[in-house]
Amino acid sequence: MIRDDPLILAVDQGTSATKAVLTDRSGAVLASASVPLTVAHPRPGWVEQSAQEIWHSVTAAVGQCLAGHEPDRVVGLGLSTQRESVLLWDRSTGTPLGPMLGWQDRRTAEACAELLRSGAGPHVRAATGLPLDPMFSASKAQWLLDAHDPQRIRSRRGELCLGTVDSWLLWCLGGTGEHVIEVGNAARTQLLDIHARDWDDGLLSLFGVPRAVLPHVVPSTGPFPPVRGLPPLADGTPVTGVLGDSHAALYGQGIFTPGPVKATYGTGSSVMGLVDEPEKVVANQELCLTIAWDDGEPAYALEGNIRSSGATLRWLAELFGHTEDELLARAAADAGGVHLVPAFGGLAAPWWDAGATGLISGLGFGTGLPELACAALESIAFQVEDVVAAVERMTGPVPVIRADGGPSGNTRLMQLQADLSGRTVESPRTHGLSAWGAASLARHALGLGLPHLPTSTDRVSDVYRPRGTPAGRERRVLAWHRAVASSRVRSAPFVAGPTAGNRDE
Repeated sequence: MIRDDPLILAVDQGTSATKAVLTDRSGAVLASASVPLTVAHPRPGWVEQSAQEIWHSVTAAVGQCLAGHEPDRVVGLGLSTQRESVLLWDRSTGTPLGPMLGWQDRRTAEACAELLRSGAGPHVRAATGLPLDPMFSASKAQWLLDAHDPQRIRSRRGELCLGTVDSWLLWCLGGTGEHVIEVGNAARTQLLDIHARDWDDGLLSLFGVPRAVLPHVVPSTGPFPPVRGLPPLADGTPVTGVLGDSHAALYGQGIFTPGPVKATYGTGSSVMGLVDEPEKVVANQELCLTIAWDDGEPAYALEGNIRSSGATLRWLAELFGHTEDELLARAAADAGGVHLVPAFGGLAAPWWDAGATGLISGLGFGTGLPELACAALESIAFQVEDVVAAVERMTGPVPVIRADGGPSGNTRLMQLQADLSGRTVESPRTHGLSAWGAASLARHALGLGLPHLPTSTDRVSDVYRPRGTPAGRERRVLAWHRAVASSRVRSAPFVAGPTAGNRDE
């Protein structure tokens, strides 16, 4: 029986930190905690994290969040996790075999290029809704298996477990050896047929992944193994909602019907909106089709991914020995014609160009750190607008961007987004929407209602309206596209696409 004063705990496991949020029955946040994580780059293009460090960060965040509260009031746990990252572990001991390969990892770029040359791209896109790209889990899974089980002997025997972050955390949380994956996260592996919502035998063969090594696919509301050994939570506390982090932000934004579009700003960025006719989206070459969640009925979403947004600011700050806050404080009001294209590992949506390289253009003797910082900030807004424009070409006008994620709290970035996009930007003052969305789904699964953020007419948001003229906006976007074309010079000629300047304000 659920108490009259129940609490829901949510864990948001991201690339740079693990956060925990405690909410009451109404959805109000009572406490939160955050534990930072390290990311290793042992070789150019390689991005690794420790699976054990991730698990320890979860236990630490939960302990800190629940300090001073009654753990026995927690009636459910929700999870929001980074998505395409993948790891391999021993089923009998739970010991990871090597590091987790992060979603930004590019070590399999040439393997993906070879598959594209062989003509595998159309089948992969049709079955998964995703372009054949090393960002997704499949080629990384193949690399891990080649490194630790090249003959696939142990994999076929079921002695090894391959999974994404949600699979790993559910394994650790349950302590029962249950190997499961939430369907939305499974949709990002590039091994799932998103229409059948099951592993695709043709893709398993293509990437050399035996079915026995994979987790069982379950809906976003489970069933999941209950919590064991996560003090101060009581053993048996149910896990009632699991979502990929971008999907959780969409849920947290209260977007449950096609039309509205949200942009989640973080290490990378995700632009996403629901679609009601997924079969029409599969052929789109700029965006991805994915399963947002399944809470009894699958919800499909159109998404564009950006590899480097907040990561660009972090890189530039570290390069000059500053913190990100110090970097932003020194940013000039104008970049002075400088553009920074953060194609550190190629470009994702809408270009999907693994051969693109990062560059800084427009340098002069007057260029300094303030102009570079401004250009880095602008690169985030330009990339988000490129993806929103691609969504608009598929779904029709997008007059408003609903922003969330840590960088959405930067007022300058949000105003810049509005100015460069020619769209109104709404940034809810409810922070940590990925965690909040996971808590909301977990609450809903327990029958405790589905509290939404306030509607667009009365939501508590910071609202940014576009300034400037359409002609000025078009010039700025065109200059950005020229810089992008230079970063892609080895891959494709420059073709000017539709810009925000073609819209009336």
